Amino acid sequence: MKRILSRTEIPADVLEKVEAWQAKRRDFDPAREAATLYAIFQEVQAIPEEKWHSPNSLQTILLRHPRQGKGLYSKASLIAGYRHLVAEGDLAVDPLVEQRIRMKPMRTQSGVAPVTVLTAPAGCPGKCIFCPDDWRMPKSYLYDEPGCQRAERDGFDPFRQTLGRIQSFESIGHDASKVELLILGGTWSAYSRDYREWFVQRCFDAMNAAGEPAQAHSSSLAAAQSANVTASHRNVGMVVETRPDWITPEEIVHLRTLGVTKVQIGVQSLDDEILALNRRGHDVSAVRRALGLLRTAGFKLHLHWMPNLYGATPAKDRVDFARFFADLAIRPDELKIYPCSLIADTELYEHYLAGRYLPYSETELVELLADVKPTIPPYTRVNRLFRDIPAHHIQAGVKLSNLRQVVHEELARRGQRCGCIRCREIRRRAVRLDQLELQVHRYATDLTDEYFLQFVTHSHHAEPGLVAGFLRLSLPQHEQAGSRAFLPEIAGHALVREVHVYGPALGIGAESGGQAQHAGLGTQLLEAARHISRTAGFQRISVIAATGTQAYYASRGFVRGELYMSADL
Repeated sequence: MKRILSRTEIPADVLEKVEAWQAKRRDFDPAREAATLYAIFQEVQAIPEEKWHSPNSLQTILLRHPRQGKGLYSKASLIAGYRHLVAEGDLAVDPLVEQRIRMKPMRTQSGVAPVTVLTAPAGCPGKCIFCPDDWRMPKSYLYDEPGCQRAERDGFDPFRQTLGRIQSFESIGHDASKVELLILGGTWSAYSRDYREWFVQRCFDAMNAAGEPAQAHSSSLAAAQSANVTASHRNVGMVVETRPDWITPEEIVHLRTLGVTKVQIGVQSLDDEILALNRRGHDVSAVRRALGLLRTAGFKLHLHWMPNLYGATPAKDRVDFARFFADLAIRPDELKIYPCSLIADTELYEHYLAGRYLPYSETELVELLADVKPTIPPYTRVNRLFRDIPAHHIQAGVKLSNLRQVVHEELARRGQRCGCIRCREIRRRAVRLDQLELQVHRYATDLTDEYFLQFVTHSHHAEPGLVAGFLRLSLPQHEQAGSRAFLPEIAGHALVREVHVYGPALGIGAESGGQAQHAGLGTQLLEAARHISRTAGFQRISVIAATGTQAYYASRGFVRGELYMSADL
């Protein structure tokens, strides 16, 4: 049994610290704390938009209202205090205050909370010479990438990863009621079907449990999906990554059964010689087949391109990039540009040591990307320009973590700009409906006629309009109707592949307050898509709906089928 020390036996320095802590606790006044926080929020609310300069404006206010004891309030403390005052009825809900005290506001500026989870370590059917093979991680991932560290900490458990990310968003003041689930980890299709179904089910359980603990363990995947239709944290999009040679009609049916709406494909190059040199295990014709199947099934197409592969040159890469949009069978909706990073213990590193491979210099890479970026059409979004690989793993070549910024500075120097979706997003800006105009960009693929409908702000001077929302409409070319034979549910239908409204993520049913979300843009885009489809002679229109968007489409006349939602025209 432990003996309790008497006061005279406690070291003086320890006793001094204990007494100081006790004095601080005695002096703490909850009413004074609430009054201080209330005053902070009143000042935050009172500053006009044109005079608000974050984070300087907030810092100035906090200096006038320090915490009891010492120091300034952290944003986490402000968020907790704001929520407490609202819950107690002492403060009215104010989206402006929420926006100004929110931590890391860029995280949900695209309108949804992106929740990334990682599958368990497993082998990969690919033998790419540039790909790292860390036994602790799925193929191509490294143990100390930020997302990988979180996944390993959670034992690669899908429930814990998903719930943890949702709670993390909400703890820093973001709304996570609309979740885009990104399942990463090598080749999704190469995992067993049982594992994939269990993994997705547990992700749904986490989204459902985030608002309703009783939903933490569903009886089946179908039950978890059904619960998510009306859950407080709804899945509005599901993304997996796989290889083009693993896409088949049967695989597409399974993807839709799981609820997948977007597929990331590691294309890497559209040059058969480069693909062979880097032992990719597929050719360009396999890419075309895969994208044809996915596009005519309504999926969003997110492709990866890797300049500086073995055998490539800047000149070859410029030609290669042009193929993404010149080839009617490619034309992606989204693109990640991942310059090849030279990692130790890969076959490519052996080529480097032998003098057969040389990474591009920073000047070569920046000039290459600045050359190709302005050629991207308005229907494509470039999500990344560099993979988040810790710099110490890169043995030679470019290690810039802010490569996008450097490329944009080069474009500004040239007097040019990129017109991709990401560079034109309205983000957190307030907008009025009378400031927007509907633009329609039409383009063809090998199997479809595509319509990219976008609401943009009125352009002025040399500035392009900013995108507040968009819709992707796909109309099958009648002579190619056989390309949909494996999905009779949508045969001959016009197909909505994506509806996306920008601005910071707002709660389901929340009022817009000047933000693009919940201002009726989605409904107007759907009506425009219906009009185009009717005019083109279609009698039915379908949409590839995530579970969490089913209620939205149902309220706009769509009826749920086996894998899609459809409506008469």
